[in-house]
Order: sequence, then structure tokens, then C-alpha cells
Amino acid sequence: MTSTAPQAEMPRWRTDDLYASLSDPKLEQALEGLGADIGRLEALFGELEVGKGGPAPTPATLGRVLKAMNALGNTSGPIGAYLNAFVTTDSRDELAQGRMAAFTTLTLPLGPLRSRLTAWLGGLSDAQLSDLLAASETARAHEHFLRRAVKLARHQMSPPEEDLAARLRPSGAGGWAKLQGNVSSQLKGEFRGEPLPVTALRALASDADEAVRRDAFEAEIAAWKSSEVVFAACLNGVKGEEGTLARRRGFEDAVAPSLLTHGIDRQTLDAMQGAVVRSFPDFRRYFAAKARALGKPKLDWWDILAPLGHSETEWTYGAGTEFVERQFRSYSEQLGDFAAEAFEGEWVDAGPREGKRSGAFCMRWTRGKSRILMNHAPSLDSVSTLAHELGHGYHNARLAGAEPLQRETPMTLAETASIFCETVVQNAALEGATGPERLYVLETSLMGHAQVVVDIHSRFLFERAVFERREKGDLNPQEFGELMTWAQRETYGDVLNTLHPYMWAVKPHYYSLAFYNYPYTFGLLFGLGLYAQYVAAREAGIEADFQARYDELLASTGQEGPLTLAARFGIDLHAPDFWEGSLDVIRRQIESYVEAVG
Repeated sequence: MTSTAPQAEMPRWRTDDLYASLSDPKLEQALEGLGADIGRLEALFGELEVGKGGPAPTPATLGRVLKAMNALGNTSGPIGAYLNAFVTTDSRDELAQGRMAAFTTLTLPLGPLRSRLTAWLGGLSDAQLSDLLAASETARAHEHFLRRAVKLARHQMSPPEEDLAARLRPSGAGGWAKLQGNVSSQLKGEFRGEPLPVTALRALASDADEAVRRDAFEAEIAAWKSSEVVFAACLNGVKGEEGTLARRRGFEDAVAPSLLTHGIDRQTLDAMQGAVVRSFPDFRRYFAAKARALGKPKLDWWDILAPLGHSETEWTYGAGTEFVERQFRSYSEQLGDFAAEAFEGEWVDAGPREGKRSGAFCMRWTRGKSRILMNHAPSLDSVSTLAHELGHGYHNARLAGAEPLQRETPMTLAETASIFCETVVQNAALEGATGPERLYVLETSLMGHAQVVVDIHSRFLFERAVFERREKGDLNPQEFGELMTWAQRETYGDVLNTLHPYMWAVKPHYYSLAFYNYPYTFGLLFGLGLYAQYVAAREAGIEADFQARYDELLASTGQEGPLTLAARFGIDLHAPDFWEGSLDVIRRQIESYVEAVG
């Protein structure tokens, strides 16, 4: 059941366990200490001539550098998270913006230093690397990091160019991304005579009343259009820089750097996306059935997230937390205890409000603890989002024993625990549901799957096309809109009347990491594949064995690649059959949905 009525005041995340306030003298001392630590790291790099043509790493010099890098990561991480907790929840907070700007400037040398470290490690021959691993326990503990650095070094520019690129990023692509976030978080649209933040307008997309959804959509489109010149400048700036650097670093196309970043190869991407494209006719059956249920020949964009069926549960935030904790506990007491810790520890900033960024995310706070931002609406979909972000938090907790350089996880694997936890909750909601309740749960599940399979692929097609077009010069807002609707037609087909020409302005992912899209599809299908193995293990009475191996996988995502970790569970990521098998789980839900709609 959904409602446009305001909910009770929802919790905001706790921040005073780190610092009392943005004006806390301890924060000022921490920033000063961080600056001194960065200065000492720069001095160490100078002494050892790291990345400057000096001697190759030895066990002793490598140990000093990695120890210093990890120590700095442990110091800077919580400070950055603390400041991010304020700028993401109120972009109008000038003190927070000032503090974050100071932090960004302070940590600016870390980008060039990281490039120098990559170059230093990349100069190792295979024999030198093998000798280093044999002689150094520290090197063996960071083997995955070292081998990945060698691969990255093959695509580095000259040291001065990498230094300049890193120093310019905060005022280049980073600055454009910051502008997009600040403007979008403060953007409002006129809804029935009342100005509402776009986050609130987008939340109305799941309202049961079509008139409400349509009016909110039109208000949202008008709001994005009012700032389209700003967003177009931001996207041109980000993609222009990324495309230029990809070419200068010798990558074959704009997608190639993302494969290295996300830890997979082209064969894996092609196998997954081939299966995705083959699933589109099935998803179009779902969209057509939904249109019939809504009494329309075709869906409009504002119908994509429309609820169907009826839930007896009022999915308030409080009801959602109780449901999530209970279902997590049905998987394991450890996962249930984790959810309880998150709620009792006030880790979640739950409700939408003016100045708060849209969407949802989980960020590492301190070792083993996280903070979660979401914009809850009273629906099972929002409860699924809560479970998803808690999954990220559980993953962070499993990585707590690793040092910063050992827990650098590619996005493909970063979505594993989140999708798994979301599946636990959605399957629990579906179990035993009948009639309108069953349709409601199936709708919620398929809405999410369609976003991650169909809509995500449209975002991939759009971004790839933008890179290609951007090489010839800036695109204007109309051109971005045309590419966006073309990509939506390519994936949704002809099942939609109205499209969303400003989705390129809506999604912050376009303005941060290149191709911050297909890893979600990977995460969904990989997570569904793992969940299927859990179900088989539970039926065989060996779920404890699966749970132990699963936790070990999560703890290893910064120390092994996706192909290696998948192989631990007998999964071949190059095999189309694996991806088809995960999509078959969704196809069965579509069959049930079509049958329920009639």
C-alpha cells in the first residue's frame, strides 16, 4: 500500500560518535594531523624515488610504502565520511561545503602519489614480482593489489601527465560532478501549486493514483528542463575529460578503462550483456501485462514504478526495519544481529527532505561500521532498498579485518551482498502471498529487476554513445535528450508511450565513475546465482557451509578478482549459461506475474 500522506519523522544518521559537530576542535586537529601525514608520505615517496625512476621496490621499501598508505587510508576515510554525511543531506550547509572543499584540497596530493605508486610497481618484471612475493609477507598480503597495479601501469601516461591529471581532477570532472550534485539536490518542481524537491517528486512515481504520478512526472521534467544547460555543461565536462584521458592512456575505447576498474574482462561483459538483450522480449511481456492491469494499451514513463495489487502491510519505515531484521535473521543470526546493530546505532538517514541528495547509498564509517542514506517512501520497494544498502554495510563489516589497500572492491563484486540481502527480503515477502498481495510483491520484485536489467542497459548504451559523440565536441541538452530516448527505445522497445528525456540529468552515476551502470546488472545476476546455491544448500541441510564460504567471499573481494571468486562456487563468468540461469529466475517471476494479471 502506498500513500502520499506524510510519514512520521524518520531517523537521521548519527554523526557525533566521530566528532561533536563541524566546528568541533577535534575535527580541526584531525584535519591538521591528516595534512601532516600526507606531508610525511610525500617525503617518503621522495626519499625512495617512488615512480621517479629510482630503485625498484625491495621488501623493505615496499613494506614502508604500503604501511604508510594503509595508515593514511585509515585516517582519511572516517574524516571524509563524516564530511560527506553533511554535504549529502543538506547541500545548502555552507560550513559543510567549506569543510569538504578544504578536505578535497588537503588530500589533493594523494591522486598523484597513487599514480606514482602504480608506476613504481608497474616497472617490476614478472621475475622481480615473483621474487618480491617470495621474500615479503607484506607483499603476499597485498598480492592482488600489486598485480592489479602492474596491469594499470600499462595504461599510464608519463609521470608528469598523470600528476597533472590527478591535480586537475577536483577542478575538472570532480568540480562538474560536485556542481551537478549541488544543483540537483536543491532543484524543485511545481506540483499542484506547491514547490517540491525533485527527490519528493520522484518518490511520487510509486503513488497508486495515476493522476498524481503524471502530474509529478510533468513537474519533474519541467524542473530538470529549467537547469538543463547546467547539467549539459556538467556532463560534457565529465565525459570530455574521461574520454580524453582514456585515449591518452592507450585504451581501445571508452568501455575498456571501466573493465579494468570493475575487475572483469570483455568476454564476461559480452556474455552477460548478450544474455541481457535476449531477455528483453520477456521483460516486454511484463510491461505489456502491467499496462493491461492498469487499463492502458501501453505504459507511460510515470507508470513504470506504479504499484499493482494490494499489501495489507503499511510499509512505513518502522514496519520496514522490523521486517528486514526478521528476514535477515531467518538467513542467519549473524545477519540479523547486524541489522539490529545498524538500527540501534542510528546508521540510517531515512527520509527525503529539501537539500538532501536523491537515491540511496552506503558508505564505510569506521572499521566494520557504515552509514546509509535513503529516501524512504511507504512501499515494499523502499524496504527492499533498505535491505540492499544494509547488504553493503554487511559487506563492509566482513572487510573490517582488511587494510584499506586490501579491501578495494570493484563495483561488480560490491553489489553481491546488497543484491543477496534484497533477494532474501523480497523472497520472504513473496512466500505465502496470495491474490492481490502476491501481485503486489511480484510487481515490486520485477520493477527492481527491470530497472537493473532493462533500464541499466539503456544507461550503458547512452553513455557509450555520449563518449563517441563527445569526441566531436560538446552536446547540447536536446542532443543528450535524443540519445537518452534512443537508448530507452533500444531496450524498452515499443511498450512505452512516454519516455524520460532527462534521465541523463537525474542519475548522478553519469557524473562520477565511467560506466557506473553495468556492474549493477552483474551484481544482480551474480547475486541471484549465489542465492540459488544457498537455497540448494538449505534444502540439503548444509546452509552453514554455504554461509561460511559466502562470508569468506565477501571478505576476499579486495584480494581476488570476480572470475576467481566466482570459480570458488563453480561459476564460469564467461559462460552464457550462467547468466541465462540467473535470468531464468526472473523469467519465472514474469510467468507468475502474467498469470496473476490475466
